Amino acid sequence: MFYEAKGDSVQIARMYMDSLLVESRIVGAVRPDTAFRFLGETFSMPIMTAALSHLDLAAMAEGARQAGACVSIGMGGNEEMGAVLATGAKVMKIIKPYADEKEIMSRIEYAEENGALAVGMDVEHAVNVDDAEDSVVVGLQMKQPSLEELEKYIRSTKLPFFIKGALSAQDAVRCRDLGAAGVILSHHNGLMRYAVPPVMILPEVRKAVGRDLLLIADGGIESGFDAFKALARGADAVTMGRALMGPLKENGPDGVREALRKSCGQLQAMMIRTGTKDLKHMDPSVIHEPLRF
Repeated sequence: MFYEAKGDSVQIARMYMDSLLVESRIVGAVRPDTAFRFLGETFSMPIMTAALSHLDLAAMAEGARQAGACVSIGMGGNEEMGAVLATGAKVMKIIKPYADEKEIMSRIEYAEENGALAVGMDVEHAVNVDDAEDSVVVGLQMKQPSLEELEKYIRSTKLPFFIKGALSAQDAVRCRDLGAAGVILSHHNGLMRYAVPPVMILPEVRKAVGRDLLLIADGGIESGFDAFKALARGADAVTMGRALMGPLKENGPDGVREALRKSCGQLQAMMIRTGTKDLKHMDPSVIHEPLRF
């Protein structure tokens, strides 16, 4: 099955997610609670928006705020970040690894000064898909950050710092040791060919870092059913991107709100059918992998 994907990491992740089966433990189950405590804030669900770019992010943030979800946003300047923060949403700003350090520091400083919940860096977007050259994104030069540079960025702010693009236990341990608050397990919509699916690697990463690092699964989360599988395998939260883009374009904040609420309902359905009363009682043993790749 993976051979048919021809290196398409998005398709590989989808195939893997769909192969995971869930056993029922509904006898004696109680109505589940999806309340999510994250960085000192309480949200109605552990599903947050992915770090999207080039969309109406203020509208997305407003819909997520109404649904009680955390927001992450991607590439964009401080003016756009300000419009998102003005909605009152709790926001994590993910910053590209710009070659110009001033571009990075200005966004970190703006986020801290204007009430962002957290910041992070999108390290997997530094390198092109098919060669080892640093990438250029929307006309801006990127640069693969060194460990010393990452540590500098982490220490430059009082905000929790997340590293997006870690996709191994080794990278997660490095991020923890640098002082990161968490990692976003991601291959950025297939930037790495043949990438291991984030949900597949989750148990190994969780075992390596224990509870010392927040783990967010990014990529391929299209429903609350997917979210349940990721959470049961060790994620603290998940991001949803592509599944929100259509509702955002068609119905703005209302579309995002309803899509997130629907996904939360699906998550609750899986939780009650597996006897999972809240997010602290996720049990990985309910997940089965019948297919071997």
